[in-house]
Amino acid sequence: MKILITGATGFLGSRLLRTLLHEGHDLTILKRSCSDTRRIHDILSQIKAYNLDTCGSEQIFTTAGTFDTIIHTATCYGRAGESAAEILEANVVFPLRLLQAASSSCTTTFLNTDSSLAPNLNFYALSKKQFRDWGEMFARRGSIRFVNIKLEHFFGAGDDDSKFITHIIRSCLQNVPDLQLTPGEQRRDFIHIEDVCSAYLLLLQKAVACGESFQEFELGLGNPVTIREIVEMIHRLTGSSTTLNFGGVPYRENEVMESGADVSALAALGWTPKIRLPDGIRQTIELERTNQFALKGKD
Repeated sequence: MKILITGATGFLGSRLLRTLLHEGHDLTILKRSCSDTRRIHDILSQIKAYNLDTCGSEQIFTTAGTFDTIIHTATCYGRAGESAAEILEANVVFPLRLLQAASSSCTTTFLNTDSSLAPNLNFYALSKKQFRDWGEMFARRGSIRFVNIKLEHFFGAGDDDSKFITHIIRSCLQNVPDLQLTPGEQRRDFIHIEDVCSAYLLLLQKAVACGESFQEFELGLGNPVTIREIVEMIHRLTGSSTTLNFGGVPYRENEVMESGADVSALAALGWTPKIRLPDGIRQTIELERTNQFALKGKD
């Protein structure tokens, strides 16, 4: 299958890229000339790459031709101080241009990575919901098949420190003096990156073959735990001396207190997660620990 991937230099996109390459697909990625390619530097020679800052969306389809599927994982969380306009440009305008160009070039399917967060939480969540609605409209008009994946909180070794699980694990491994946390009563659905990739692979195979123009799937373990539970689990498994100060930080405005995936639609396609949460956390801790030792050895 000929596939175009956005966000391939990020954590999710790079893991999907490797999974799809192993399956033998013909892969093309969109990035910027300044993108940090350290996650995929060893496989760059096996894929095609276009730089968005030198090649517009329409030009990519003119040059590369029609793709069977686009997998959109690129996103802007707004964690680096981006303005509302910059978040809108990254999460709505850019993928909308891509979706429109794909529709015009007869690409059949667009797999979109959406968020499970409520749109009133922040600009990021709002922008993801807005693009999801654009995708549904395109699909309902018969322009393209749009598969929307409402992804819960995924984790794994090598993710960015701005991600919650990664931040907690690295802080505990480094035995920082203390972690200032909310009371931790929020329930979240955490899923390991390997199970995320397996779900995308299945959707690529089965949802694409479905005749429906718009499909939506929730992706998580389907078994939410409290923030306090997951932090205490990480603290225990790392043997950390870090002090956990639950209640040291207030909840965000419009904080989501319960978030969990209904995975019945994925289960109907034959998907089952393979990695239990404690096992995924242990694996991630050990790989992060090994990586920390390796980095110290280079000092």
